[in-house]
Amino acid sequence: MAESAVDLRELEPGIVLITMQDRIHKNTFSEELVTGLKRAYATIAQQARTKVVILTGYDSYFATGGTKEELLALQEGRLTFTDLDIYSLALNCKIPVIAAMQGHGIGGGLVMGLYADFILLSRESIYSTNFMKYGFTPGMGATYIVPKKLGVGLGNEMLLNAQTYRGEELGLRGAPFPVYPRKDVLNQACRTARQLVEKPRDALITLKDHLVAPLRTELPLFIENEVRMHKQTFHREEVKTRIRTLF
Repeated sequence: MAESAVDLRELEPGIVLITMQDRIHKNTFSEELVTGLKRAYATIAQQARTKVVILTGYDSYFATGGTKEELLALQEGRLTFTDLDIYSLALNCKIPVIAAMQGHGIGGGLVMGLYADFILLSRESIYSTNFMKYGFTPGMGATYIVPKKLGVGLGNEMLLNAQTYRGEELGLRGAPFPVYPRKDVLNQACRTARQLVEKPRDALITLKDHLVAPLRTELPLFIENEVRMHKQTFHREEVKTRIRTLF
């Protein structure tokens, strides 16, 4: 039997683990991965005793953004990133989400992880908001969440330059997330989850609602602006050429 692109299981009472493991597509936003993530979060929403979610990838991959076919569909106007809408899954999850980013987080993959309540990086892994590498402006709320979570200076640099950074470098540059050797990231995430699971579920939900309320309120305006920028930047022939040659 083929391995599911997304695995959901209970690690310990109150703690569930979502593992993205689409090895065929290296955790790009394939149809299997997107469907699996939505299904996993929908299942968690129905679980009354779950208190914490850990989101992770496999081997050296966390999540690596849109597929080549998706990017071309976006370029041709057949798709918008709001059609996928996986960027808000962690943000809108009622309970705390820990992104154990043990592997590479590229483009939308990194952005998706930044919507978690706790973020852990790997020293060895590569992180990048590489939208501008292909000649189009960022989407998925990246223009909001990247500077918000990483700081304006570093966040804007990543968005504009589209360069890659090792987790160790981001730590040295002041990224406010713990950075561990790859082999330790998931264990450290479990340690954080065990601290959270000691708290009452209602209190966790209430406090998360309060803490992320500004993000949930402000994000739609940034999404609207990003969609407008895409209409200006995405449909150029240069972008199609870059996607086909650089992906």
